[in-house]
Parts: sequence; C-alpha cells; structure tokens
Amino acid sequence: MLEIAQEAARLWGFDGARVRLAARRENVVFRVATGAGDFALRLHRPGYRSDDELASELDWMHVLAAGGLDVPDPVARPEGGYLATVGEHQVDVLSWVPGAPLGRAGELAGVGDRAVFCRRLGAVMARMHDISDAWERPAAFTRPAWDRDGLLGEAPLWGRFWEHPHLKPAERVLLERVRAAAGPVLARLEAGADYGLIHADLLSENMLRDGDRVFLIDFDDGGWGFRDFDLATFLLRFEDAPDYPELRRALCEGYAVRRQVRQDELDLFLLLRALTYPGWIADRLGEPGAAERSQRAVATATRSAWRWLETYGGTP
Repeated sequence: MLEIAQEAARLWGFDGARVRLAARRENVVFRVATGAGDFALRLHRPGYRSDDELASELDWMHVLAAGGLDVPDPVARPEGGYLATVGEHQVDVLSWVPGAPLGRAGELAGVGDRAVFCRRLGAVMARMHDISDAWERPAAFTRPAWDRDGLLGEAPLWGRFWEHPHLKPAERVLLERVRAAAGPVLARLEAGADYGLIHADLLSENMLRDGDRVFLIDFDDGGWGFRDFDLATFLLRFEDAPDYPELRRALCEGYAVRRQVRQDELDLFLLLRALTYPGWIADRLGEPGAAERSQRAVATATRSAWRWLETYGGTP
C-alpha cells in the first residue's frame, strides 16, 4: 500500500514527500508531508464507488469548504481533476485536517459541556444542508440515495438487514415486521420531507476537534437523503447515555436555525438508522472485531424495532 501511495503522491507533484500511514478503515489514508504543508491521500476501497460518484463527492466537499464549513478541501492534480487511479485503487488528495477524533461510538472526548456541543453541532448540520441546497450541482453529479428504497426497499444501500445471518428466527420476523410497518409511514412523509444532500455518517469517529473547531470528515456515504437521517445517525450512538434526552433536545435546538424537528419523525429515522447496521456488518463478518460489532448491530436494531412498534405501530 505504501508504494501505491508514494506513486500516487507523485501524480500531485509531491515528489520526495514523506508518506506515512495515518488510518486504515473503509479507505486507507496516508499523511503526505510536503514543504507546502501536509495532505491526506486516500486510497479508496476498490469497487465501493464509481469514478463519477467520487468526483461528485469531491466537488460537493469543495463547495462545503468554500462555504465556510470545517471540512477537508480536495486538492486538484497539476493537470486538473481531483481523482486518479493507481493500480486498482481510486486515489484523491485532501487538505490535512488537524485535531483528534471525538472518540468511538457514544463518546465526545474533550468537548466540555456535551449539550452545548450538541446545540452547536445541530447548527453546523443546518449550515451544511443550507450550503448544499444553495449549490447548483453539475449535470453529471451522482451520489447514492438514502431514500425509501435505499433504506427499506428490496436492495437497501447497506444490504438486506432482515437477512443478517446471525439473526434468530424471532428477530428476523421482528425486523421483517417493522420494515413492513415503517415503509408506509415513510411514504406518507416523503412529500413534505426535508430531503437533499446529507453526510449520512456523522459519528464521533468522523469529527475531529482542534481547539474550538470541529471538522467533519469521511463523506464516503454522503448522498441524497432525509435531513433527519443525519441527526438520527449522530444521536443513535447516545441512546443509552444518561444525558441522552438533553443531547437530543440540544441537537434539535441547534438545528432549529433551519427548521423545527418533529419528534415522531426523528424517532422514525432513529429506527431506520438502526436497521442499516446489520446489513452493513453482514458483508464484513470476516474482518477483525466483526463478531462483536455484529452482535451490537443486531441488538440495537431489534431494540429499536420493539420500541418503535410499541410507540407507533402497535404492540409487537
């Protein structure tokens, strides 16, 4: 991987730069140290996104950065264009973002007052959505859609969650039932929903804190979707926290600079977010730590399904 990254760095004119591994997740990220500063070079997971989808992601990130949002800004190659291919890997380069992650799931390391942070984060989400809505996108722009089909259809973006191989028979029945019940509810909301470009993966791991600034990173799964899905993605990991009611209220208050959030609709998207994770992990069961993550994903999805059905769909 290092040799591929070094070859890719030269395509951006970074001859002689120091290239070292920074992170290995869905993408493999290298830190490239040059006389002009540091950059993040990403080797994308083969086959996950098309060239057009990645080019669209990078165009969108540049617009967000130009609009004043704290996100990495794509760096064009000397001859133009944000994307290159080296071997089987699609490659791009971003400005290096300072700071450290806020932690793993359910953590907010170093933020001080958690409710104050969530209120501020809600306003940042609103700003991201506003900038995205104001952008006149190129005709070739294409990103995945977290719409009704992408969440509950026959081929959801992250897989058929109700067919996860670790589900017990009763759990599979439960997830099939909640899928059938939630579909018509989501269909009724679609006409008046706040729908547009969303990050779709705003977890603590994808936010870097540098002093008072918080940078949003990892737009790999960003695309079209319901704006409440962004709020739900962040909140889901905090549902077991003692201060969850305060964090939820603060996030929605911050987002209210854009619009008021209906609590029943947010509950629906918390359910839909929870349902995505068994589908996601099902394709990664051979990776280190997958067994524990799979157990957690199934437990969260089934708990969310019971709760939503009891509240909105009749007692299971």
